[in-house]
Amino acid sequence: MFKSLIKHKMESLVRKYFEKHNPRLIVVVGAAGKTTTKRAIATVLMQKFRVRVEDSNHNTDMSVPPALLGVAYPTNPRSASAWLKTLSDMKKRIKQSDDVDIIVQELGTDHPGEILSFGRYIRPDIAVVTSILPEHMEFFGTLDEVAREELSVAKYSNILFINRDDVDQRYAKYAETARVDTYGIHEPAEYRFDITPNDPRDWFNGNFISPELGEISAKVKLIGQHNLRAAIIAGALGVKFGMSREEIKNGLEAITPTNGRMNILPGRNGTVIIDDSYNSSPGAAAAALKTLYQFDAPQLIAILGSMNELGASSPDAHTELGDLCDPTQLEYVITIGEDANKYLATSAEKIGNRVQRCTSPMEAGLFASKIMLPGAVVLVKGSQNGVFTEEATKVLLANTADYGKLVRQSLAWMAVKKEQFPES
Repeated sequence: MFKSLIKHKMESLVRKYFEKHNPRLIVVVGAAGKTTTKRAIATVLMQKFRVRVEDSNHNTDMSVPPALLGVAYPTNPRSASAWLKTLSDMKKRIKQSDDVDIIVQELGTDHPGEILSFGRYIRPDIAVVTSILPEHMEFFGTLDEVAREELSVAKYSNILFINRDDVDQRYAKYAETARVDTYGIHEPAEYRFDITPNDPRDWFNGNFISPELGEISAKVKLIGQHNLRAAIIAGALGVKFGMSREEIKNGLEAITPTNGRMNILPGRNGTVIIDDSYNSSPGAAAAALKTLYQFDAPQLIAILGSMNELGASSPDAHTELGDLCDPTQLEYVITIGEDANKYLATSAEKIGNRVQRCTSPMEAGLFASKIMLPGAVVLVKGSQNGVFTEEATKVLLANTADYGKLVRQSLAWMAVKKEQFPES
């Protein structure tokens, strides 16, 4: 009852804030890539506008309202007094003078109807759909239901941008809005990026292309084409908000990887670590492997943790990921977690991969450190609970100073990891 009352009051305060200050609102939804996309959009738009973007990934019914107003989420969400303070801070923000021009906010879901529920109190100028991939399948059941859920954002948004590469065209029937634009790496997406072939360690050189401004040359400091798409939509929204060619170019070149999301870090003995440990899903893991294969290195190693929250589809999803592990390119596949060890590892072995099953991320990191050759490239990818692959990355880093670039390093998270892996 208390939670319901707080949520109702926060939603009312959000409506009052938008009525008074009238900032433009961009929301980002999708099965994967929301946080990277949100930050890329904010980086580009900041070249011209005052932008509010919440630094972490608060995207639930209770965390979105304070984030929209730039108010901190309670450190103790079980405390009634903490929520009352949040309400007080939101009221104060409404009374203050205009502080932003544009707000960029991600919206999350793990049950049907949650994306639609945000429409009770927000009316986005633009909504971005990053991907339709398996997510929380224990509740959605089918990809059609995932698509129906994510694309329901169109019902209360003015313009919808769809990632044409990661949203199958057959799901367009769920986009109930008057206007839909598309982005992606290649045609027929209206907003795209023409890549100049180069070593992936040199980032993406090429031209951002839009119908309005034509080609804009830029060097995007990201790896993985799935991350490049975040830069493309960022450039597209720069165009929509009337930014100049120079502002868009500067914004694209200011985008940097976020912690735990395809972030290149120096490893021991001259190795390269691709730290993609924030989370994992079938589409994102497949894209990460594809990126790994593009590296010209004496040795490629994949550390792959279980993908959580896949429900009944988990065995098949892990088996399919194991089938994508190419034994002609990978020196070793190292797995962590129950489903990765059971299904992913088995399927990878069947097609000729050398596989090492591990019970903890620390064990996986230690094994990789023993087999790495100078110049090796190691991909580290996995979900959180029961996996926490960032701790494998930690073992492999050349510099302890880079610990700060890893995800989930707070005292609270480290206590959770210690409880789950007490022997490590």
